[in-house]
Order: sequence, then C-alpha cells, then structure tokens
Amino acid sequence: MWGVYFTDRGIEELEARRGDEDVTFAWLAEQLRTFVDLNPEFETPVERLATWLARLDDDED
Repeated sequence: MWGVYFTDRGIEELEARRGDEDVTFAWLAEQLRTFVDLNPEFETPVERLATWLARLDDDED
C-alpha cells in the first residue's frame, strides 16, 4: 500500500478544484514553464515530472 505524502494535499486540492476540466498537454507544458520561471529552484523536479509524463507509454526494458 502507498503512503500518504505531504504533496498529496496539493494533488487532492487540484483534483477537487479542477478535476472536471479538460486540458491539453500543450496547456500543461505552458503552465509548467511559467511555474519554473517563477520558481527556478524547482526546475529539476518539474523536468523529471515532465519527462516521466512524456515517457509513460514507453516499454520498460
């Protein structure tokens, strides 16, 4: 079973506030760029998240 992390609160808020909306990956990419521009200290984690999302369908070797 997965543990509950502090970040789950933010994820739960996102789902509660915007969970019914449809977004494109282009929109998401733009929001991530804006976030990193405003918060450059989060560049590495955002880059890792974006790469992970981009490669979800890749076959694992």
